[in-house]
Formats: sequence, structure tokens, C-alpha cells
Amino acid sequence: MCAHILVAEDNHRQAEIVGEYLRAEGHRLLVVHDGQQALAEARRRRPDLIILDVLMPGLDGLNVCRILRRESSVLILMLTARAGEEDLLLGLDLGADDYLTKPYSPRELVARVRTLLRRVDRVRGDDTVLHVGDLTVDLGRRTVTVGDRRIACTPAEFAILAVLAGQPDRVFSRKQLDPDAADRAVDTHVLNLRRKIETDPRRPVRLQSVYGLGYRLTDARS
Repeated sequence: MCAHILVAEDNHRQAEIVGEYLRAEGHRLLVVHDGQQALAEARRRRPDLIILDVLMPGLDGLNVCRILRRESSVLILMLTARAGEEDLLLGLDLGADDYLTKPYSPRELVARVRTLLRRVDRVRGDDTVLHVGDLTVDLGRRTVTVGDRRIACTPAEFAILAVLAGQPDRVFSRKQLDPDAADRAVDTHVLNLRRKIETDPRRPVRLQSVYGLGYRLTDARS
């Protein structure tokens, strides 16, 4: 799948290398070097995916991610030199779909991009509407509702919810929910989903944990 990708990276040489690899995959690229530019071009160009460096001058990548998530469900891949788990999970908590820690191989970045785009492409053209109690996942329209309330989901959250809703009450391991993501990344996406679909996220009745195995989605009314 060829895509329109916005790369926001303040290191010009690194951005050039990333661009070479992604263009070789057939993608169309726009490269910017600070957060304000990233935000402006994301709004103007509406790319399929944004590769977003955390440490940029002016507006940093975390704040760009926070703002964009209020406006859009665009795929976001965070690049960070901060290897601490708290920093990585903060990016996911703000709505990033995946992250890559510097230094990284350009080939690994290309593989992550391929995986994220494939995640969206997997349900494209599928008009199935999944119901679990009063929760509805419309694969064709890529929408989620609980009763009459529309739920805004990131692509990563939507993909996980679509798998769970496809087989209600079945327990899925983290790898079954997202084979390419780290366990902690899946856990963070699940926590974010609970904030959106549960009445009390601390006592989930829809998206349940099964100790030592994974997660399941069930009818909250049953």
C-alpha cells in the first residue's frame, strides 16, 4: 500500500535517510523539521500517516500528537530518543499508534510503517457491522458507538476493538490482538479504550482482563 506520509524530524540528515527508504517503498513524502510545521501540514495535507519525532524545537512531538488526536484519527508513529518506559507509554497514552526508539534501523522504521498501513488496510472495503450488546463497531465506516454515543478511536484502538468484537467472549492474547506491538503497548491501548467505552474504567464490564491470558469483549448488559 502506497501512502502519503508526513515526516516531522528536526535532524535533517536523519530525515533525508528516512525519506530515501520510504520513497523506495513507493510512498509520497512531505518532510518538515519542527512541531509547528508538522501541525500545520497535517491539517492542510491530511496525510495517511505521520512519523513524529518527540524532541523538536518549538512545539514538541508529544504536544503535536495531543493536538492532532483531538482533531483526527491519522496514524501516528512516534520517534523518541527517550528509552524510559514512562516516556514511551506517555506517547501511546496521548494517542500514538506505535513508537520507535532512537537509534533505529531505517529498515525497521519501514517495517513499522508497513505494519501500521496494513492494519488500516485490513478492514478497508469490509462493510461488516459488529455488535456486542450496545457497542457497535462499523468496519466500513470505521466508527464505534456505545448506544447513541460516538466514540473517537485511534487506528490502533480501532484495530484491537475490531478483533475483540469479531468474536465476543473469546479471550485473545496480546499477540493475537496485535502481533507487531509490545505487550505494554497493547495494554496501554486497552486502558485508553476502557476510558472511552466503560462507565467506570477502573471496574471494566465490557473490555475484561483474563489473568495470565489476555482480554475479551463481552455484553455489558448480560
